[in-house]
Amino acid sequence: MTLLQETIKEIRPSDKKALEEAKLHIDNLAKPIGSLGKLETIGAKFAGITGKIINKVNKKTVVIMCADNGVCEEGVSAAPQNITTLMTYCFPKMTTGVGVLAEFTNSTLTIVDVGVKDEINHPKILSKNVMHGTNNMSKGPAMTREQAIKAIEVGIEVVDDLAKQGYDLIGTGEMGIGNTSTSTAVMAALLSLNIDEVVGMGAGLTPEQFENKKSVLKRALDINKPDNEDVIDVLCKVGGLDIAGMCGCFLGAAKNRLPIVIDGLISGVAALCAYKLKPETLDYMFASHKSEEKAVEHLFRELKINPMLDLNMRLGEGSGCPLAFNIIEASLYMVSHMASFNQVGIQEEESKKLVDIRDKNNI
Repeated sequence: MTLLQETIKEIRPSDKKALEEAKLHIDNLAKPIGSLGKLETIGAKFAGITGKIINKVNKKTVVIMCADNGVCEEGVSAAPQNITTLMTYCFPKMTTGVGVLAEFTNSTLTIVDVGVKDEINHPKILSKNVMHGTNNMSKGPAMTREQAIKAIEVGIEVVDDLAKQGYDLIGTGEMGIGNTSTSTAVMAALLSLNIDEVVGMGAGLTPEQFENKKSVLKRALDINKPDNEDVIDVLCKVGGLDIAGMCGCFLGAAKNRLPIVIDGLISGVAALCAYKLKPETLDYMFASHKSEEKAVEHLFRELKINPMLDLNMRLGEGSGCPLAFNIIEASLYMVSHMASFNQVGIQEEESKKLVDIRDKNNI
């Protein structure tokens, strides 16, 4: 049995009993029912993941999967492909968008070379290269099925190691010029959507380049004919190594019963792949923000998950995750430190009435 198969087999739903107990605990805090909105649902969901009502985050990191995409030779991105290598080397300096936000929130970065075209040699970058960039998906499959599985397993291995190191909150990010194209193609294939419904402008495309991007993606889907009932088939034909790697992170987090945060579109598509492989992974996912990319509406509708923030962000890299970390930790602090009705002098009978009001009104 492969690591991927073993991981899928080991994933279980979150602890629904702990989730319900956390909801009851939160409802009995000294406030109107539901008045802290998403902070309440986040706290309860976190309890379901850990099996404990009272929780605290001790170590948090954003995993950044770095990889190149062969489809770039079709002119689908305004940026040159060597930006992937340059940015990969910048991440350890903590000066990129995700770097400064991670540092601000006392988070680390876990940087992974899963498929960069150039040779990467840096002590703070994990060398897990499956292949030096994918093939041009508009001419044939982006990679073999075995390579897609290996990239997924890289993500699983990385999260397994982080769990052993005591990390208890994970974020997902990526770096790879052209990956708005691969993520759009994967989403269109998995959800049987027309490319025109989901393709976005990406980073600074002209109208002419945008039309070319749509044409290239349509050609890739027509040539490869990915099977939307087979996630691995979709990934190997029109996906990217970064997406596959992050998919493995979501699976690994669920296996290790760790909360994991979606950044924007690209990590969201990886989350979608993990969800399609094992629906229970959704129990462990939090969505950080609503990206500016066009396709996210379809993404979050399918996952039935609501982002915490809407900040008009579209950087990628995992930059939304440190912001979500702060919100998650605020929620946990509220759950563990806020006074209950009893503690402020409201009798248990009165607090039960408030809970009954919630149940009757489906709050």
